[in-house]
Amino acid sequence: MHENHTVARLRSEGSLGFGAAPIGNLYRAVSDEVARAAVESAWQHGIRHYDVAPHYGLGAAERRLGEVLSGQPRDSYLLSSKVGRLLRPNPAPQGRDPEGFDVPDNLTRVFDYSRDGVLRSIEESLKRLGTDRLDVVYIHDPDEHWEEAISGAVPALAELRNQGVIGAYGAGMNQSAMLERFVRESDLDVVMLAGRYTLLEQSDSRSLIAACRERGVGIVDVGVFNSGLLSKDRPAADATYNYAPAPAGMLERANALADLAEKHGTTLPAVALAFPYQEPAVVSVVLGMRTAEQVEQNVQLRSATIPDQFWQDAAALGYIS
Repeated sequence: MHENHTVARLRSEGSLGFGAAPIGNLYRAVSDEVARAAVESAWQHGIRHYDVAPHYGLGAAERRLGEVLSGQPRDSYLLSSKVGRLLRPNPAPQGRDPEGFDVPDNLTRVFDYSRDGVLRSIEESLKRLGTDRLDVVYIHDPDEHWEEAISGAVPALAELRNQGVIGAYGAGMNQSAMLERFVRESDLDVVMLAGRYTLLEQSDSRSLIAACRERGVGIVDVGVFNSGLLSKDRPAADATYNYAPAPAGMLERANALADLAEKHGTTLPAVALAFPYQEPAVVSVVLGMRTAEQVEQNVQLRSATIPDQFWQDAAALGYIS
């Protein structure tokens, strides 16, 4: 099947994307200055794909990202955001957001995957971002909301795409099974797969990847460092995996991969970032970036050359398929 033109552009221009959750104060607060410097550094390093969501910092990430990008010609970058959680005044604020973002909880998230919810969400995102259009819109974490997402969000987004209001639409989740249902039961253009197709973990996503290849759907891969386990040359003993302490078996496997990388003159994070690009259905990898220094590190990792022999040895040892 023919690749959607926005997805094709992602493949050519946006192969490394800037994930904006950290500048929405994910886990800890960063100042406006530090957030701005991160986005400016991404721009200076040639990153032209920016991904955000209302969920990230209760709108803070969209506002911060929009302030920096508003200085750039709109056609010169690709912008994606998400629908499914509307931000509404919180009737009973407790002080801080309970969902992992260090921001005041004066707003609360309301799940809404209906047609009206989608249109309202996009309108509100455009306002926070200070822009007139989104290139890609993802249905965000519809795990418990399949019926409403497939009957409400999907037709609404397909219509917006067909009218040229958005360039492409898709779904973004931490699981592959429901994403595969979307691929097989709708005409979406792209899926955002979080943490399930990585150097450490591939078995769950094989069937999804086959469906994407078959139907010409692009994959934007995120969570490639498995929530920190693969982000350092040598995994820390207390490293997390899937946002929880890493099981002993996973830690062992990560250390074995770190040994193999070292043997081939490279590093664990460099091979972890290079891995998804081996799959033709993967059009882009998005990394969460908090500071200008993190942007620089990630750009360096992306430019690392991984010897072919590393991949051959990793496959022979059963680490990758």
